Amino acid sequence: MRDDLAGLRALLCVAEKKSFTAAAAELRVTPSAVSQTIRALEDRIGVRLLARTTRNVGLTEAGAQFVARISPALHQIDEALESLGELRSRPSGLLRLTMLRTGYMDVVRPILARFLAEYPDVRVDISLDETLSNIVAEGFDAGLRLGHTLDREMIAVRVSVDQRLVVVGSPSYFAARGKPTHPRELHAHDCINLRMPTRGTVERWRFVENGKDLEIAVDGHVVTNDGAVLVDAALDGLGLAYIFEKMVTRHVAEKTLVRVLDKYCPQFPGYFLYYPSRVNIAPKLKALVDFLKSGQGRHDPTRAQASRAKGKPAS
Repeated sequence: MRDDLAGLRALLCVAEKKSFTAAAAELRVTPSAVSQTIRALEDRIGVRLLARTTRNVGLTEAGAQFVARISPALHQIDEALESLGELRSRPSGLLRLTMLRTGYMDVVRPILARFLAEYPDVRVDISLDETLSNIVAEGFDAGLRLGHTLDREMIAVRVSVDQRLVVVGSPSYFAARGKPTHPRELHAHDCINLRMPTRGTVERWRFVENGKDLEIAVDGHVVTNDGAVLVDAALDGLGLAYIFEKMVTRHVAEKTLVRVLDKYCPQFPGYFLYYPSRVNIAPKLKALVDFLKSGQGRHDPTRAQASRAKGKPAS
């Protein structure tokens, strides 16, 4: 097939230039190489395409019909190859991303308008998914997840500060049930459970006491797989919620939710943009990586875990 393509290009060039010498100069080969390539094509297809004399060269009737049909196709191939060259040199095309809703709200939404304004040839397809998608199998360019959930084989770039989990409840709930002062007291409280979509199990609440991990299996009347439902249920006084701090910052400030057990609540690695390889990274993805990393200093003055920001594999 490769030889046929070379023969087709040589034939088209001779037809346009009406000269083996001129075609050879265009193709940067010798005239004899052009002649031999076309002769080999004629032998393979069993049809004479060029009429040759010592002074002139022209298309046969079959050759003229053949060239008329292949010329548009070869031009389309050239244009496609040229467009690939453009894609290698400038960010453009569809950028498919998968992420948690919280990751979208915390990391992507604040920068999306500015990113698209800077790279107008890029289009973004955002898929919100609570499960850990296989970005290679599902055709995504990259994903956005919390650092502790990532596969070690992925390249991961830190794009946010660490995330803290907090326990919150409504004032009406605490007025009726009192406030827990230690994680073990949660057994006596209504707790709103989160069911993890990847495993289908109810997540234990994790705490830290004197530098040691402490896991509590809690119970209550509400179970959900969505963080927004956790917040709503807590606001409605249905129980205590164990949730990322950013999701309830406004409610805590407005005193519609109250935090408890703060000294036991842990921090987790923040959000990372992850993708499978550094080799031949598409300009559209590299542009997003650089854009997010350039904004990291504004959001993370301590530059915690700066080595991860350099794109080392996630742990």
